[in-house]
Amino acid sequence: MAKKTAPAALNAPTRFELLTLGDELLLGRTANSHLTFIGGQLARRGVTLAANVVLPDDAETISSQLARSWARSAVVVTTGGLGPTCDDRTREAVADVLGQKLVFDKRLEKHIAARFAKLGRKMTPNNLKQAWRPEGAEALPNPFGTAPGLWIEQDGKILVMLPGPPHELEPMWNNEVLPRLARRKLVGRSEAFVQLRTAGVGESALETKLQPVLAKYPGVEVAYCAHAWAVDVRLGWGNGQISESRVKQLVAEVTALLGDDVFCVGTDSLAESVADLLRQDDKTLAVAESGSGGQLASVFTDLPGASKFFQGGVVCYRNSGKVILLDIPEALLSQHGAVSAETAAAMAFGVSERLVADYGLSIACCAGPGACDNKTAGTVFVGLHAPDGVWCKRLEYPGNGSAVRARAVNAALDWLRRELLRAHRAKPVKHAKAGKPAKVVKPAKAK
Repeated sequence: MAKKTAPAALNAPTRFELLTLGDELLLGRTANSHLTFIGGQLARRGVTLAANVVLPDDAETISSQLARSWARSAVVVTTGGLGPTCDDRTREAVADVLGQKLVFDKRLEKHIAARFAKLGRKMTPNNLKQAWRPEGAEALPNPFGTAPGLWIEQDGKILVMLPGPPHELEPMWNNEVLPRLARRKLVGRSEAFVQLRTAGVGESALETKLQPVLAKYPGVEVAYCAHAWAVDVRLGWGNGQISESRVKQLVAEVTALLGDDVFCVGTDSLAESVADLLRQDDKTLAVAESGSGGQLASVFTDLPGASKFFQGGVVCYRNSGKVILLDIPEALLSQHGAVSAETAAAMAFGVSERLVADYGLSIACCAGPGACDNKTAGTVFVGLHAPDGVWCKRLEYPGNGSAVRARAVNAALDWLRRELLRAHRAKPVKHAKAGKPAKVVKPAKAK
């Protein structure tokens, strides 16, 4: 067996490769979330993955690719193939390529047995497969599953094997793998870039607007990433050509230039930004949806502590639901249709009244594939009820239903965010005498 040596920190960028294993990935049954997670985590520490190879659960294919990756990279990470079933073959392939024999680890056996006992389930014999490891491998604890991660240092290189389920892989990466890589100076100890998240401005328009400012900071690494209704700008100093303090000076200039188009410096979502603003002014929100299927409500219920500001949501797909749950007149729906400005405004007002919220936000959209109420697919109406009035916006989005709904949700969140910012700035200063509250404008009812 080759002598194990710790990898030295390299002056040149260290090559990292990721091998994601599983037939389900190649069949399109499961998204490759491991690439998104691990690639993003490494990028934050100044490392860019050199390659990601998706492999089937075939021993020969795994061994062949692993040998190529091991020969050309300093760090190789594998995901999947560590479970108890016959299609889990990563351990065997690794042992073969690295010239190590598999050994049975009694400590791993105890962990697996304890895990089953805790769950109150009987352990079948095939689970003991997870207690075997290459003899030069160190087991990484897995508090959320039975398959341990494995860490091998050999020939001045590192091989990391991680289990496939994301709820097991991600904590293991954060708690075990990333700290070890940082101690060996293979990744930065802190993030090597600053990210600005923007909304309501397109990718090309954003780059054009930023070019004059960026030109004053040569050496800054700039990357753009477009999402539904949002664009992230990453400004980095990982190449060593510019200092961190200089980049932060650039960030201050960019945020001043873009104003409210920047909703976050960091990683917060639009929903988190809205939640912070609602909490800041002690305001509450309720939502009503027709066409977006509860997606607007879910972005808030996914946040911890949402009950402090989120009153709830109503998904009223059919008109009868709008009448019963939101008190929208049947005549209004008959005259204007479910996908209309009038209905969206009435939904926003109705849900804020019914759920006693300061703000009401609604989506009435035709996501497709066909037309609805004589509206083409991609037509979206967003309604907003605030303490001083109710309004509606019409938007048109190309794409399939999922894309239309995603953009509609983000457009609604961004509109509410901007209204909350406006209201916060308009608040009277402390101890100043406030004027009379503005009169709420109710949506007109059809005659």
